[in-house]
Amino acid sequence: MDRPKLEVADIFRRYGTAYREQHADSMSIAQRRVMSAVEQCRTEALGGHLERCDACGHERNCYNSCRDRHCPKCQSLARAQWIEERQSELLDVPYFHVVFTVPEEIAAIAYQNKRVVYNILFRSTAETLTTIAADPKHLGAQIGFFAVLHTWGQNLHHHPHLHCVVPGGGLSPDAQRWVSCRPGFFLPVRVLSRLFRRLFLTALKRSFDAGELKFFGSIKALLDPGRFADFLIRAKQREWVIYAKRPFTGPQQVLDYVGRYTHRVAISNNRLLDIENDQVRFQWNDYRHQDRVKTMTLSADEFIRRFLLHVLPAGLQRIRYYGFLGSRRRQEKLALCRRLLGMPPSIPPPTVEQDYRDCYEDLTGSSLRQCPHCQHGHMVRVAILPRSPCASPAAIDSS
Repeated sequence: MDRPKLEVADIFRRYGTAYREQHADSMSIAQRRVMSAVEQCRTEALGGHLERCDACGHERNCYNSCRDRHCPKCQSLARAQWIEERQSELLDVPYFHVVFTVPEEIAAIAYQNKRVVYNILFRSTAETLTTIAADPKHLGAQIGFFAVLHTWGQNLHHHPHLHCVVPGGGLSPDAQRWVSCRPGFFLPVRVLSRLFRRLFLTALKRSFDAGELKFFGSIKALLDPGRFADFLIRAKQREWVIYAKRPFTGPQQVLDYVGRYTHRVAISNNRLLDIENDQVRFQWNDYRHQDRVKTMTLSADEFIRRFLLHVLPAGLQRIRYYGFLGSRRRQEKLALCRRLLGMPPSIPPPTVEQDYRDCYEDLTGSSLRQCPHCQHGHMVRVAILPRSPCASPAAIDSS
């Protein structure tokens, strides 16, 4: 795969120092840590090894990755491994894609209280789907699904929402049969929206009463209990957007979807076009106008600010599993689902320790060993390149 000509790391390296100085008082420790990780990723700062082609003698330095989940360069292998693990869990049923989002004024609170509000978003979504699905008026079954947190729109503004992938049916209350949903229809989005709004606002009020929410800047007035109560009343009067996308056509499309949506960052390097006169130009899809591909230009300072809007709190899980896909009894429940659907038992792939290059080639079909110069030889590790003593500690993807 060809490396993009421009990377987020290039923008950070060129303008990061000035940005840190100008915004020293408003940057969080997590944002500083992400900037450092992205800047150092696959550079001499993190060390690595020297490789030499066994055919033509071509040499190259291969530097270590930062492994931070916000880094655009560190997601391809993690994504491929995750898809491989999920493949054995697919059921022979239709799959649906349901998206839960919150109004703009809620997003402002979420940005200042990420851990609290994102957790409320997950809990309210999960309770909404499981409650409506269990209702005999709708499906009358225990469903299973996973939810993926995204906090961005195509223009990098803060737009928290959950993408949920749900099999079209579930286990009957006595777990003796599979209950299928209606063809092409999962659950009524209007009913989902009303319950989701009520559950979310109730949980938000509970967090406010417990002193778990902080407000500053343009929403500082919400510290006053009366103002916050008025805010909740207005939010309750709004329609909250939940939408169900067209059902997937088959298991392979489900895998293609999870590959695009699970291990993503706010913007991929492939969307970046150029940097000129301290301006960053990138492509974006305008979903309000037939997904037209447009070009946006931002100052380097504003681009960095928008990217850092989406840094998650340390340890916050952005992919979560519910119902019969919940981690505690997932394999047992999936085996029951497969039996009730008349599917053969799943055979999980064997666990074998592999060199990351072999693993990458098995999962993606692209070789990291082939010589980029002669295209025939193989790159062989011949020396270790030590890590710079001033480099930041490697980050771990806690997704």
